[in-house]
Amino acid sequence: MRSRFHIAALALIGGLLLAACSHDFGPGIAELPASQGWQPLPIGSWVLNDGLEARSMVFCPRESCTRQGFAAVIALEGEQANDMEKALSESPASLGRAFAQLAAAKAAERRKAQRKLKKKPDAKPEARSATDVARIDSAEAKGVLVTIRSLDTAGREAVTAILYGREADRLVVALGVSETAEAARRDAQAAWRSR
Repeated sequence: MRSRFHIAALALIGGLLLAACSHDFGPGIAELPASQGWQPLPIGSWVLNDGLEARSMVFCPRESCTRQGFAAVIALEGEQANDMEKALSESPASLGRAFAQLAAAKAAERRKAQRKLKKKPDAKPEARSATDVARIDSAEAKGVLVTIRSLDTAGREAVTAILYGREADRLVVALGVSETAEAARRDAQAAWRSR
């Protein structure tokens, strides 16, 4: 009887903690409304890093949108802000490579797991994607467009548009992620205007 009580108490506490986080949604992004399928994501305590503030995040899932997308506004301060601004301003290509390396590492893990199931000998890894980085500076903000294209499937790509600028001692970053450069830029610009 006593062990059941402890399990029930732990389950209740866990549920209350999750509920506390799940109700702290950001203000959303006015130009990406729920009426068009965009859903605000909980941002209350998802970030545990000091110096990083999530202002708003929205997601448009495939089942409710003609094109899936993600947009967010975050603010950084201190060393994180300085490091991010330097990376975006001085070496966006290395930032693009970092995106590609992350995607490649995840794909390699999946292939490794599949090979273990099939028991095939390890093959040398091949590049399966290409990353392009372009500046998209405007009068309102500086920006970078990162496109990761599949080398296996023609026309398959993911694009991240990143707009950024200073607000006093904070670096504000607006992101738009979509399947096309036009959509990613449009969503990032909507997020930027909502900051």
